[in-house]
Amino acid sequence: MEDYSSNLIRLLEQLEREQTLPVENYERLITERNDTVIRVAAEMARHLCDRFFSRNVYTRGLIEFSNICQNDCFYCGLRHSKSIRRYRLTLDEILRSCRLAWELDYRTFVLQSGEDMYFTRDRLVEIIQSIREEFPEAALTLSIGERDRACYQACFDAGADRFLLRHESADAEHYASLHPAGLALESRMQCLQDLKEIGYQVGAGFMVGSPGQTARHIAQDLKFIETFDPEMVGVGPFIPSEGTPFAEEKAGSLELSCYVVSLLRIQNPQRLIPATTAVASLNPEGRIRALDSGANVIMPNVTPLNVRGDYMLYNGKICITEEAHAYRDSVDALLAKHGYERHVGRGDYKEDRHALR
Repeated sequence: MEDYSSNLIRLLEQLEREQTLPVENYERLITERNDTVIRVAAEMARHLCDRFFSRNVYTRGLIEFSNICQNDCFYCGLRHSKSIRRYRLTLDEILRSCRLAWELDYRTFVLQSGEDMYFTRDRLVEIIQSIREEFPEAALTLSIGERDRACYQACFDAGADRFLLRHESADAEHYASLHPAGLALESRMQCLQDLKEIGYQVGAGFMVGSPGQTARHIAQDLKFIETFDPEMVGVGPFIPSEGTPFAEEKAGSLELSCYVVSLLRIQNPQRLIPATTAVASLNPEGRIRALDSGANVIMPNVTPLNVRGDYMLYNGKICITEEAHAYRDSVDALLAKHGYERHVGRGDYKEDRHALR
């Protein structure tokens, strides 16, 4: 067992040293992993994270401003054909949520929605400019799906700093199996490229354990992240949502999700990687396990309580009834208990990943 594990640990060391591996070796790290390799990967990842970020955890105030979506993705609880109560926040409601986030010491606001085309380029620009005028020192992240390059450019020019757009799968066939006809991996990748060229700090990512996903698919995802090199990567377990084609599918693995977090941290020590709501929804210990595996971001929800439960991406999503101040305090207590500290600041990506090597 020791020799078997040693071969994979050498691959982890190679990844740390060279920040690249052939896709076949990523696949080996997935298929041949064992408890020893998982433990060593987490220790390496946490050590690297501590070197660059100390024990600081960045927080982002999440504002889910619309649960309306034009798409019918097979895994998503907001899919267009699903019968749920829909809502859109007004500009005033969005600004009130930003004020709450600022009061709670969150210095990044994340505006997230379905692909709701009511929010045209002009409406998005108005929202961004209003937030920027009132909160010039805050960072502003968008997570609004696929738009044309002109819209992305206008939002950036208005003051948006970051953009989250999960690529979902780097394999075209697997991507197609998760989405209806008309949504293609090529389009998603073009959007990501546009965002990077415009100048956003870009976040990509994928679900671990999504239906039909193989170890090879995860290896391809890891290779894509390596080559595209986004500043942020969000990964978390697939969790089924009732009323979708995947409602009866098995949820993804917390163990594998956290292991992937470790690989992503080793691949780029300065990357911003959240301990996602999904890991905490899957397991009460999920958030700390993700942090111990190399994550360094938490995204507390500051969406108004009267609609928060309507943004139900998957079954069992947590934090839909907890008041924002109480949730902030519980996060602080959880972090302190495990030796972490909530960092008050924008938490921007650090450019020179080799600075401390």
